[in-house]
Amino acid sequence: MGKIRTPLVLINFKTYLEATGEKAVELARLVEKASLETDVCMGLAPQHTDIFRVAEAVSVPVFAQHVDPVEAGSHTGHVLAEAVKEAGAIGTLINHSERQLRLSDIAAIVKRTHELQMVSVICANIPEVSMAVAGLNPEMIAIEPPELIGTGIPVSKAKPEVVTDTIELVRKVNQRVTILCGAGITSGEDVAAALRLGTEGVLVASGVVKAKDPYNVLIQFAEAITKA
Repeated sequence: MGKIRTPLVLINFKTYLEATGEKAVELARLVEKASLETDVCMGLAPQHTDIFRVAEAVSVPVFAQHVDPVEAGSHTGHVLAEAVKEAGAIGTLINHSERQLRLSDIAAIVKRTHELQMVSVICANIPEVSMAVAGLNPEMIAIEPPELIGTGIPVSKAKPEVVTDTIELVRKVNQRVTILCGAGITSGEDVAAALRLGTEGVLVASGVVKAKDPYNVLIQFAEAITKA
């Protein structure tokens, strides 16, 4: 399993059919190919049912899309952090806008990931939420205004103040956390803009998964990072 470096390109497979089952493996191999050829760190977050097959197939970092704040036992239907780690995930997304949680649950999940030496990536919609979760000491925070997710309009261009305000507030609380930029990332210029604003990578989904040529998009992302 590959180690995480920054700048990071983290691809969320969501529940797109283009990244389900064997297609998840195919896309993961393209991510791995682009990462190896460009020496840019790229990770991915497949559906829970695909974590094992994807982690077995590629060497790039694999994340879960969510885990629940539970310990092993009587929790039918919940996602256990130990289970996704055993399947091959090195970390997990937390509080994505499509799977929002209470702050107490976010804190409990981060505690569980720390106990298991996993990487926590907390998604936040506004600077104030980013500041609040920064105090939980996650490894990463991804700023993603939900109204821009999937629109192709990057937050780094539409609302750059959201990014800069987030960085300013988070650094008052936590100097170590890695800050990613999400929502609407579709081109190399979007990635370059996010880095210019001070972030250390991007969280992207449909911009790669639903692209006609995902590999080419990833190469564009990597070239933008290399130039930056």
